[in-house]
Amino acid sequence: MKQSPTNKEIDHILKRGVALVEKEADLRRLLLEGNKGEPLRVKLGVDPTHYDLTIGHAVVFRKLRQFQKLGHKTVVVIGDWTARLGDPSGRVEARKALSAEQVAENSKTYLDQFFRIVDSEQTEVHRQTEWFDKFDLGDAIKLLGYKTVAQMLERDDFSKRYKSGIEISLAEFMYPLLQGYDSVALRSDVELGGTDQTFNLLVGRDLQPIFGQASQQILTMNLIVGLDGEKKMGKSLDNYISMTAPAKDMFGKLMSLPDKTMRTYFEALTEIDEEELDEFDRKMAEGTLNPRDVKLRMAREIVTEFHNAEAAQEGQEAFIRQFSERKLPTDIPDYHLAASQNVVELIVSAGLAASNNKARELIKQGGVSLFARGESGESERITDPNTTIEVIDGAILKVGKRQHIRIKA
Repeated sequence: MKQSPTNKEIDHILKRGVALVEKEADLRRLLLEGNKGEPLRVKLGVDPTHYDLTIGHAVVFRKLRQFQKLGHKTVVVIGDWTARLGDPSGRVEARKALSAEQVAENSKTYLDQFFRIVDSEQTEVHRQTEWFDKFDLGDAIKLLGYKTVAQMLERDDFSKRYKSGIEISLAEFMYPLLQGYDSVALRSDVELGGTDQTFNLLVGRDLQPIFGQASQQILTMNLIVGLDGEKKMGKSLDNYISMTAPAKDMFGKLMSLPDKTMRTYFEALTEIDEEELDEFDRKMAEGTLNPRDVKLRMAREIVTEFHNAEAAQEGQEAFIRQFSERKLPTDIPDYHLAASQNVVELIVSAGLAASNNKARELIKQGGVSLFARGESGESERITDPNTTIEVIDGAILKVGKRQHIRIKA
């Protein structure tokens, strides 16, 4: 463990991008004085609900890395039981539960992406099956007895659903108890999560004294909004940026964010000093600094974090070429089209939209164009979802602001 961390280092951990620290004075003391000479066990639970992680997940991962730099231990638990229940956090309806096979498959890629940010040498990895596979009916009933229905309905998302007449299954009440028991099983000192996980983290804090343990400290992070600039970044809303997205694609998506999101993204995903961020805000308010230049800096910093400086520079050059100079990108992927195809079906089969409805919505919004003669010709906007795309070698289909395919016969 690092000896005598500075107050500045501790402030950075406890303030940067942080929404809440439960008992901040206690956690500050632990970080300053140590935990009886032992590193803190800093827990994060992840439910492998999808094979792909977003840069929103990376917000908490980066905070874990900050704890590691002070010499503390990361304890990550793969929620291979809770994922089968479905996390109700922040939901207006029950989240779809997954099979054990789906959870196992998704968890393989989760850890690969997790360790792109968090040091594997300072990390313990556990799965809930290590302790919950040993539970019997008596253990489950005993766990349920530690919370009342009234306490569960204090949770904001449960309360809203109950008042709206939207059903809540008893299995959903188990979710925070199972997540809370993870902290008991792992003897967690600190648990991290997004603001949508506050209730679940506090359940763990409540359960530990029942089992003769000190209550864990709680630190929650501000969640970043997605590409719409309004709702939390998430795969189900299709407003996310993948952690593994190519650098040019990541750069372009970051540049599409509303200006109002920049400060949060800087704080959550970069190490730019607060003083410099304050200066950006002041100059933009004065009109002496173009927000576009600040956003370019933001995109460069974030892409560098997930790739490298060279890839970030290439991403910027590609963005300027495509959007400032109104030129098509140079790396348009080929798409082999064997026969004429309806434009909606083509967009979905090429992976440019998640569903037929999404493709039709893009067309309705004027977001689909065809360059029948490739780079040398003008574009024609497609407004009819019944349009047929002919097999024209070299034609380019543009979908949205950043996605293109080049048709190959």
